[in-house]
Formats: sequence, C-alpha cells, structure tokens
Amino acid sequence: MDAYKVQIWAKTDPFLIGALQCPPPAKFNMHYLRKMATYVRSRSAEGCYPRLSYAMWRHIACGKLQLLEDTAWMYYEAFHSLTERSPHKSLEWAERVSSCASVEEYEKVKSKLSVDTLQFLLFLYIQQINKVSLRTSLIGDEWPSPRARSPTPDLAGQSNFHNKNWDDYGHHTFIQNHLPYLLELLLDPDQLTKSSHSSHCSLLSLEAAQSLGFLLEGTVDKSRTVHSFIDLALWHPLQNASGYSKTSETFSLKKLQAWIKECFVVNSFGMSACIKSGRKLAWAQLVDGSNRKAKIVCNVYKVPRGNHMVLMSYIHRQTLAKSSETLVGARVKISHCNESFIYLLSPLRCVTIEKCRNSTIILGPVQTVLHVQMCDHVKVISVCQRLSLLSTTNCTFHILTPTRPLLFSGNQSVVFSPFHTHYSMLEDHMGQTGLATLPNYWDRPQLLSTESDNQVWKLMSPREFYSFVIPFEMEGDTTEVPGGLPPVFQKSMDQRQQKVLMWQKAVKESKLTREQRKHFQTIVEQKFNEWLVKTGNRHQLDSLVSPGDGTKEVAG
Repeated sequence: MDAYKVQIWAKTDPFLIGALQCPPPAKFNMHYLRKMATYVRSRSAEGCYPRLSYAMWRHIACGKLQLLEDTAWMYYEAFHSLTERSPHKSLEWAERVSSCASVEEYEKVKSKLSVDTLQFLLFLYIQQINKVSLRTSLIGDEWPSPRARSPTPDLAGQSNFHNKNWDDYGHHTFIQNHLPYLLELLLDPDQLTKSSHSSHCSLLSLEAAQSLGFLLEGTVDKSRTVHSFIDLALWHPLQNASGYSKTSETFSLKKLQAWIKECFVVNSFGMSACIKSGRKLAWAQLVDGSNRKAKIVCNVYKVPRGNHMVLMSYIHRQTLAKSSETLVGARVKISHCNESFIYLLSPLRCVTIEKCRNSTIILGPVQTVLHVQMCDHVKVISVCQRLSLLSTTNCTFHILTPTRPLLFSGNQSVVFSPFHTHYSMLEDHMGQTGLATLPNYWDRPQLLSTESDNQVWKLMSPREFYSFVIPFEMEGDTTEVPGGLPPVFQKSMDQRQQKVLMWQKAVKESKLTREQRKHFQTIVEQKFNEWLVKTGNRHQLDSLVSPGDGTKEVAG
C-alpha cells in the first residue's frame, strides 16, 4: 500500500443523471431499504436476486413502499436507462415499446426488464442526496441553508448549493457520511446481527463489492487511467489493505470501509476541477462590449474520454452556435444566460439549464437527462431521453422524448409542444445517442408536486404553433423533422401555408403598377421590421455569424 498512491472518488453520473431532483419518497430510507435487501435475497427464484425484474420491483414498490405505479416505473426506468442501455439497446427498446398495440402488451414488455439488484439498492439510497430536512436546514447542514455551500464556486462566482446533482464536493461528503450504511445494505443477511446491523467481523461478498462500482472508481499514482473499484480492490498489492481474502473470496467489511475512507478524494474530473483548471473557450462573441462577463470552460483536454464537461454562463444578447467535437458526449451546464439564442448542435450526454431568462436554446440529442430549473421565459428545443423541470416560469418546450416529462415543484405556466425543427446531422446524432422518433411522450407530463395540472402546464394550441428553422448549413442527410409532426399540428401548418400561397397569388393577380408595387413592398418591409423588433428577433439576426465561423468550428 505504501508503494502505491490510490485515489477513489464518487462517480459523476449516478448523482448528476441518476438522482432525481426532487425529495425522495419517505420510505427510501435505511430502515425500509434494509428490509427490501433482506426480502429480495430470500426470493432469488422469483426474479428478485441477483437481478430484480420490473414485475417484482412493482410488487415491492407499490405493496411495501406504498409508491404509485407511475412513480415506481419512473425510478426503475431512470436506473435502467442509466446502467443497462447502450445506444443500440436503447433503440431496440424503443422499437419494442412502439410496436405494442395495447397497454397490456406494454406492461408485458416492461415486466421482462431486469436490473442489478444490489446496484439498484444503492441507486434508491442515493436519492437521499436531494432530501430536504427542516431541522438540518435550520442548523445550516443542508440545503436550502446558505451555510451549506460547496467550497468551490460555480462559473458565476457563487456556490452551487442549489443544485446538488452537479456538486462534486457534495457527492464526496454524501459518500463519506453514508458509507457505513451503503456497505451494510450490501451485506448478506447472515452477516447481520439480530438487530439487522453489521458487526466488526462481517464479511462482504465479492459480488457485493463489485456493485460498489456503480458509485465508485479510482486510479493509482494520479494516473489518467481510470480503474473500476473492484479492479483496484482486487489488485494484488492492495488486497491486504482492502481486506480481501482469496480463500473465502470475501472482504472484511471493517478493513474495506477503512481503506475506502483512507483513499477517498473529490472527483478530479468533476465540475469543481473543470472550473478551477479547465480551458477557457472563446465561443461567446463580444457584441457591443456586452459579453465581457461571458464564461465558457471545458475539461476535454485534461480528462479521459467519458468525463467531458462544458460549462457556460453569462451569455448575454447574442447568438452562439456550435457543432463541435468538444461537445460530443459532454455533460453541459448552461447558466445565467439572458436574451440569447444558443445552438449546441452535437450529441450530448446530459444538459442542465439553470437561471436563464428570455432565451431560446436549441440542443442536439441529449442521451440522458435534460434538466431545466429556475428559468423564466425560456424556450427549449431538443430530442432527449428524459426532461425534468424544477421552478420554471413561462417556459416553452418543443420536445421529442421516449419518457414522460417530469414536473417537480415550483413550475408555473409551462407549455409543451411537439419537436419542430431539424438540422442536417440530427438523425445521425439521434442514432449515436440511442434516441428514436417513437415512442414520443412530449404531451404526457408527469406531475410530481402538490400543484394541480391546470396551474402548472398546458399543451400548445395548434393555432399558436410555428415550425423553427435552424439558420445554418451543415453536411448531413436530415431534411425534415424526424418522425414528422402530429396530424393536428401538421394540418395547422398546411392551412397556414395555403394562406401564404393565396396571398402570393392575390398579389400576383392584383395588376399593380410598378410604382404601386414598389410602395407596397416598402410597406411590407416596414411591417416586417416592426415585427422583428417587437418579437425580439432583430438582435438574433444582427448577431448571427456565418456557418463557417459558428457551426463547424472545433474548439482549439
């Protein structure tokens, strides 16, 4: 051990993507999860262990944890999509679901799914990271207390305590504080005392230790090579320190816990490191000196592939457009942007949009979660695996998604509309991220708060619906909206196009003189310019850059 410097840290995705940004159900606590751990191990023949079928999870969740069936599926699907699905498997799953002819057939397809039981237990436990405790918030140990701030500020120079999913210091503290309980959940029942607790002589099975790889990974001697947790724990020079016995193929719980704590550090590929030492990107243009505060950084050049992040904030009154290798597979955070049009036309891992207002944000396909919080008058256009909203006001979402949009607390006047644009590489990017055109649940949001639906959201009226044109040329084969528009929206578009043709015909047949035509054209242009100013589209046109400068550039 002395010859090797081992570092172990909390992985980003279980917290950033896996932890739903709402308080967990009351029974996602140690008492009930310990009971569940014992229950599933005693029913291995019934589809509970070592893999937990959805049918058995539904039985446990609805019958014993008293969850609604929609909520049970929400957690199971979130974990399954995070851990079990490659892009190829996601497309296969979409095909199976979209071919179901009835609800009963769909339920049968869902019941055939299974996940790693022990990892799923860990997943349920870490939902507590977004638990809000009145007592601890009063004494300053937990959000929303301002004293609970991460020691590392976000790009805006403020603590990121509002969004625990991005806070790598928070992930580190959570694992540190909860490690004994996480390990206890993984113990076989015969390793627990009569009061269902661990003892100093408890042994952890090799299979249970492998499941810790869902949360932990690490490296040796500060190498850029990342190793799985189990590879580090079983590496021969470290076996004595980690407590592994070749004879019994088990770990001493006491020694393993001590070894993890000794080696545990903050994730060096997380947001804090990206802010401190990431490369600044000159993507934001200076428009009349208004963007001096714009900050865009990435860690692409300093971390192994699969850990890429791009953080951008304070983009003000401009159009920013990028299709870049820097963005491919990246975790993206957009914050504190105002009166801007932002195009990120690459396949993305996950996206958080926070504290933005009066802006339009167009995204390439988002492989996992698109989360929007504390935004006002923002329009978001994207294909994504899952959309979740928290404390948004007067925001519009043109979405194609295979899961129901999740509405957490504090949302007001949310409008949902079908996805209505395309760019040349869109279908290729959808394939890379495992996103298909069906199923599409853009119009079936799931409300997870005490507000009533009619206070929180509505569907856009077809009369208010217009298509969106991305004003850049790129190489690729996509020439129309993938999957097309819903019939009622397509009908509205066709009717509007017919009116345009009728207008053009009327002008053509009006037999105006040359002077009249010139005067008429002047009036139309004047009215059009007035409309541009009134709608705020004038500054978008003024700040557009040429496609060669804006859409194909790869950050240097």
